[in-house]
Amino acid sequence: MDPLGADDPQVIGAYRLLGRLGSGGMGRVFVGRSAGGRTVAVKVVHAHFAMDEEFRARFRREVDAARRVGGAFTAPVLDADPEARIPWVATGYVAGPPLNQAVSDEGPLPESAVRALGAGLAEALAAVHALGLVHRDVKPSNVLLALDGPRLIDFGIARATEGTVSLTSTGASIGSPGYMAPEQILGEGVEGAADVFSLGAVLAYAATGKPPFPGDTSAALLYKVVHDEPKLGPELTGELRDLVAACLAKNPADRPTPERIVRRLAPRTAPRGSRGRAGCRGRWSSG
Repeated sequence: MDPLGADDPQVIGAYRLLGRLGSGGMGRVFVGRSAGGRTVAVKVVHAHFAMDEEFRARFRREVDAARRVGGAFTAPVLDADPEARIPWVATGYVAGPPLNQAVSDEGPLPESAVRALGAGLAEALAAVHALGLVHRDVKPSNVLLALDGPRLIDFGIARATEGTVSLTSTGASIGSPGYMAPEQILGEGVEGAADVFSLGAVLAYAATGKPPFPGDTSAALLYKVVHDEPKLGPELTGELRDLVAACLAKNPADRPTPERIVRRLAPRTAPRGSRGRAGCRGRWSSG
């Protein structure tokens, strides 16, 4: 967490801001605390979005949808004000690094941690899809690694920016096109299977430290996702490799459901008398 800057707000809604967690295409994220002492993550949208009435309408709908999402592996929406001069939303604060930071700092996760990561995220997606909703933005920076399991964040909220932001004339993009499903890139109908594709890309990244569709530009990434086979590397082997490859199938109908992923990644029962290898080491430890 970084200190608040001179241009950062001190208070948002009922929350006193303590520091800045980061910023992205949609806005800035702060750590806040309520009068009762509850710590939250507060996302404040960029001012130029606040001037767009179409964005405000989408933001309002997506906040309403996100409030319905529960489950052990999501960060719940606790408060929001879509009607504020600068709209904002507060979610439960998760004490843990984003997956991309953890992999950058410590390297790829061991297989046991990748399996736990996949099972938790698939369970989160099952809860989202059960409501008839789609996340649409599953990527490493939207996965936080808490001690008691991963958390899928930014459900629905980032989706409110669709139609407002897009590829720029220079080829740069807002978002992570290497984690989008082919049908999403092609502008076709997007259902829960698109999230499964993104989950497969996230698990490949977690296991290898590299995205399965490498590229230097957004255009190259988008082309490879649609036309090329993923590069899964030698680190992914056996059943886990097969599952990730199935998630990354070009045809949405060929991808497993989140429920099936949970079943395939469920922890195996250790033989009687054996000792677990993890011991007291952190769940996400790679060394």
